[in-house]
Amino acid sequence: MSDTELLEISKKLNVLISLSLRQLINDRDFSQKRKKKGVGDLARYLFNMGLDAKAIAEILQAPLHSIRTLLTPTRRK
Repeated sequence: MSDTELLEISKKLNVLISLSLRQLINDRDFSQKRKKKGVGDLARYLFNMGLDAKAIAEILQAPLHSIRTLLTPTRRK
């Protein structure tokens, strides 16, 4: 497989993961743009499952720099 094909597969898998997470957290209104509670917990969960910060940001629809900050051990309480 080429890098382009792998990138497309990765994007599709991220969409599926995102939709599954939204169902799990009962996020019924997908169009509402508000700060989501528990993004830090979800980010750490996905990171522990082996995803990198960029993929997590795409899945959670959060800025990459915010995800990196959340995943920095010194920033956690």
